Amino acid sequence: MAAVLVVAGWVVAPSVASAAPSDRPASAAIGRLGVGGLGVGRLAVAAPASTATRSSPPVRPFPTRGRPDYQLGGAYRPPAGVTIVERDSAAHPAPGTYGICYVNGFQTQPQDTAWWRREHPRDLLRTASGKPVSDPGWPDEVLLDTGTAAHRRDVVRVLSRTVDRCARRGFDAVEFDNLDSWTRSRGRLSRADALATAALLVDVAHRDGLTAGQKNAPGLGTRGRDVAGFDFAVAEECVRYDECRAYTRVYGGRVIDVEYSDALRTTFAAACRSASRPRMTILRDRDLVTPSHAAYRYRRCLVAGS
Repeated sequence: MAAVLVVAGWVVAPSVASAAPSDRPASAAIGRLGVGGLGVGRLAVAAPASTATRSSPPVRPFPTRGRPDYQLGGAYRPPAGVTIVERDSAAHPAPGTYGICYVNGFQTQPQDTAWWRREHPRDLLRTASGKPVSDPGWPDEVLLDTGTAAHRRDVVRVLSRTVDRCARRGFDAVEFDNLDSWTRSRGRLSRADALATAALLVDVAHRDGLTAGQKNAPGLGTRGRDVAGFDFAVAEECVRYDECRAYTRVYGGRVIDVEYSDALRTTFAAACRSASRPRMTILRDRDLVTPSHAAYRYRRCLVAGS
């Protein structure tokens, strides 16, 4: 794996210490790869977070200052000055930046649902009648069954291949999306199930030398950090919903907030003036398209020293 570049001037905080399916960004359905286009990594059983070994590669701490971009709808050259870039796991990290790899950790990718049905049918969450439980907002995604220790181990075995690939490609961190899928499970999953699964996924990330990010779920409070072991957070629209302090009280400066241009309750300039918003707050278009599309939007809040 190629060496990762260190960008001078960043301030960082200590970190908390068949084929595999692909990963779809929650807000974009552009440029996705199906199962057939992905390589297979090692198939390891995730262990409790306390079992990280001396052979684990060093984790590069998550920055507390920087200029982020959120490129889940397709990779492109980052705007000038950007130092942190999140991309889908099917992509490669942006050179010279702190790279975050997107992984859908709790639901199937739309293009991979058939693969899960065929290869791991018992690990799909089902109703009492046996029908798979879909995400109401993304009906072509099926929730993964994390309701028992056995199911959690099976799910993490599969997803560990994707996390391994993130590390091999040179990413520094991984973000696990749909952590809050238990809220869409029709009561069949619990917050405890989500945290137990997250702890296994975080351990896989740390084993691979990656920091691990909590995606949304502000109601977890300190449990995301203290129980699951997350190192940072990626929040969507925390200014709009007045949730930012739920993240910054736990992770301090290690929070990225993405506001969307189609849903601001005020101007972005006013959002940037919010006393509670994270230092690293940006504006993106809802579908996270590339700059070649007319709908592309990208702005960031200006912060001295960032």
